[in-house]
Amino acid sequence: MGIVLGANQYGKAEVRLVHVDRSTPRHVLTDLNISTHLRGAFDATYLTGDNASVLATDTQKNTVYAFARKFGVDEPEDFAIRLGRHFIESQEPVQGAQIEIDQLPWDRLDDHSFARPGGERRTTSVTFDGDQVWVVSGLTDLVVLKTTGSEFHGFPRDEYTTLPETTDRILATSVTARWRYSSADLAFGEIYPAIRSVLLETFSATHSLALQQTLYAMGRAVLEKFGDVAEVRLSMPNKHHYLADLSPFGLDNPNEVFIAGDRPYGLIEGQVLREEAPDAGSAWQFVPGFA
Repeated sequence: MGIVLGANQYGKAEVRLVHVDRSTPRHVLTDLNISTHLRGAFDATYLTGDNASVLATDTQKNTVYAFARKFGVDEPEDFAIRLGRHFIESQEPVQGAQIEIDQLPWDRLDDHSFARPGGERRTTSVTFDGDQVWVVSGLTDLVVLKTTGSEFHGFPRDEYTTLPETTDRILATSVTARWRYSSADLAFGEIYPAIRSVLLETFSATHSLALQQTLYAMGRAVLEKFGDVAEVRLSMPNKHHYLADLSPFGLDNPNEVFIAGDRPYGLIEGQVLREEAPDAGSAWQFVPGFA
C-alpha cells in the first residue's frame, strides 16, 4: 500500500496590520488580522525539503505591509483579492491562494480617537484556483439575546431527560455566519452592513420554537434579500440561561432571575443555500469551522 502527499497549503498566519488613513483631519482606522495560504507545485518541499519553489512566509508577510502602503486598505474583500491575485500572477509555482482576513472593530470617539467594542469581528476568505475566485465573507462572535419570544418543547423524553419544557425562555447565542458571494466584483462595503442588519432583525423578529428554526430563518432572510449571495452557513451555540431556584430562600422566581451557563452548551449549525446556486468549488476548503 503506497503513501502519498495529499492536499496541502502553506502561508503566514495572523499578520497584524493596523492602517491609518490620514488624508483628511478625520482619520480612518482599519485593524486587520490577515492570513495568507498558497497552493500549487510544492510537493518537493514536503517530500525532499527542496525549497526552490517556496515563497517564504516572511515574504508573504512583507507583501501585506507593502500593499497596505502602496494601495491603501479598502474593504477586506478587495484587499484579499488584490493579495491573492498578486501571489498567483507573480509566482509561477503558485496555482491557488486563500487569503483570510478578520477585521477588528473600533468605535469612533472623535476625529482621531477610538475605543474597542466587544469581540465581534468581520471576516472574509478569498480563494483562488487558477482563474476562478470565490469570496466567502461573514462575521463571528456576534452575541445576541432576547428575553422572550422563544420556546422549547415537544422533544423526546427518556429515562435520562431532566430538561423541563418551556414556552417562555431567554434565547442567547454567539453568531458565526459566513456567506458565499456569487461574484467577486461587488460593493462589499455596502452589502456587509446590510446583511448584518438582516441577521439581527430576523433574530429579533422570529418567534423561536427552537434555535434551529431561528438559524434557518436568518439564513433564508439573507438569501431572499440579497441575490448576490449563493449560500449562508451559520454556527450558533446555545448560551443557556437557567432559571435560578430561589425556593430555599422563600422566594418565588417568575422568570426573572437566571444563571448564565458557560459549558457544556448546545451547538446548532446549518447551511442555507439556493437550489440553483453556482458550484462552491474550493470556496470552503480549509475555511476554519466550515470546511
